[in-house]
Amino acid sequence: MAVGKKVLLLAAAICANALPAAFTDAAQQAWDVIVVGAGPAGIVTAARMSEAGKKTLLLEQGGPSYYITGGRDRPHWLDNTQLSRVDVPGLYKSIFAEQGNLTCQGKVDAFTGCTIGGSSAINAELFFQPPASDFDRYFPNTWKSKDVANAIAKVHKIQPSTDTPSKDGKRYLQTGYTAVQKWLVGGAGYSQVDFKQQPDQKTKAFGRPYFAYEGGQRSGPVKTYLQAALSRSNFHLMSGVQVKKVIRNGAKATGVEATINGAKTTFNTANNGRVILSGGALFSPQLLMLSGIGPADSLTNLSHNGLLNMPSSSWMNNTAVGNGLYDNPNTFIMLSGPSVEAYYWNYTNPIPADRDLYLKSRSGPYSFAGETSAFWDYIKYPNGDIVGLQGTMDVVGFGKYTGKHDITLNVYGTSGMKSTGRVALNNKGIPGPAKAFLLTNPQDVDAIATFIKGIFTHLEGSPLTSLNIPQNATKAEIAKYITTPSDYTLGYVNHWSSSCRLGSCVDLNAKVKGMENLFVVDASIIPPLTVNPVFGTIIAAERASELILALK
Repeated sequence: MAVGKKVLLLAAAICANALPAAFTDAAQQAWDVIVVGAGPAGIVTAARMSEAGKKTLLLEQGGPSYYITGGRDRPHWLDNTQLSRVDVPGLYKSIFAEQGNLTCQGKVDAFTGCTIGGSSAINAELFFQPPASDFDRYFPNTWKSKDVANAIAKVHKIQPSTDTPSKDGKRYLQTGYTAVQKWLVGGAGYSQVDFKQQPDQKTKAFGRPYFAYEGGQRSGPVKTYLQAALSRSNFHLMSGVQVKKVIRNGAKATGVEATINGAKTTFNTANNGRVILSGGALFSPQLLMLSGIGPADSLTNLSHNGLLNMPSSSWMNNTAVGNGLYDNPNTFIMLSGPSVEAYYWNYTNPIPADRDLYLKSRSGPYSFAGETSAFWDYIKYPNGDIVGLQGTMDVVGFGKYTGKHDITLNVYGTSGMKSTGRVALNNKGIPGPAKAFLLTNPQDVDAIATFIKGIFTHLEGSPLTSLNIPQNATKAEIAKYITTPSDYTLGYVNHWSSSCRLGSCVDLNAKVKGMENLFVVDASIIPPLTVNPVFGTIIAAERASELILALK
């Protein structure tokens, strides 16, 4: 457990009143690569940089998460185990009621992870490979499916995933899966697909979700890429470090300015060093703007608020910074049926048999987050647009519908959606969406309404009934429902992406336009994907790492 202790010491060091010696030492060194943000992309990128022999510093503003990182936030029933709340997949939903120190409260106007692992430490860790069509349709040259094939192979080699999370090999809580399978495969013309074996099949495709779990526990980049990196003497991770801006001399980044426990410090690059921002789709644009790179109006506002202390002649005006911000618009469809049994995890007092099954063998309901099935389809338009739609089935109810037979279908808009926003900073420099942007494009509304209407056509005669949308609703009525604000509509799912896109905000090597050695590598650079974004974000980090290391 030596690598875990290394992270724990760094995490614990931030509790000291003065700047700890480990941080002072790091601030006095020159680094080949400084990576800002230990989310999935930052971890992967930093790991690949260190693997290539680069002296690499990975900075994370949050603290520990998994047990191996020093995380000890957990319910009492996990005492005397090497598990934190993060390690147990079945405790995933507890984050929405009690965030602890795992999210970015007060630092961002959104819900996202601020901890070692970023959002991959707090999400359900659904792990779907994007179809090749995503890369060929929406990514620029050098990022097509043939270009990222090697990156995808690397991900599969190092990151385990499974559609059977329980360590005993059994599948639990499957009544909802069986009911939806009868509805869609048995009645609506969907095909049964193994999404790991057939990642490109997303047309009327139904199957079991894959999770980045191993041995009944949450895996992800913290348990794979990060542990490999921590074994190298040229790699250093520091948590509790909030980077405030990139220090630059014109077009050259020379380091970053940060605060640690309220004390200001700087971390410097070597002569040919690089800075890579991996803070995610909200924080990376924020750091660019606070470094004088972004839309002129945003930089002007920051200057007026005393947050940008440099002459306007040193600004780099780029309207693509923060633009195109995306999240999957979500609609909850509440379903019920006599054959379906809902299940509700309990953070503090699990059902004793389920608790013991997990503690003894990492098996049972607590070995997964609750999603039992997923399905996709595309809507094609005469203008050539193709819009992806996704459904994900959970075993719990929601809102007013929490009976013992009530379950939740999440319907997402995915690839090809046109409703986007932009990242804005408030007068304190805190980033968030400038304004609400979900389903602001009529075609997006039409696509989701068409998708729901299509599956509802086959709902009668299935084991399920809809509780919140009439089964015989017209497409127009569905469109009105999904665009009317409620607890079940216009929901952000915190899959933030696309706010510093390849080709406009950064070049095809992920280098910030106009800069010599400043890069962005995270979900900011990717367009909306057909699937949940974590796998695609890791692919982007692998591909960007290849391209960055190939630069002279």
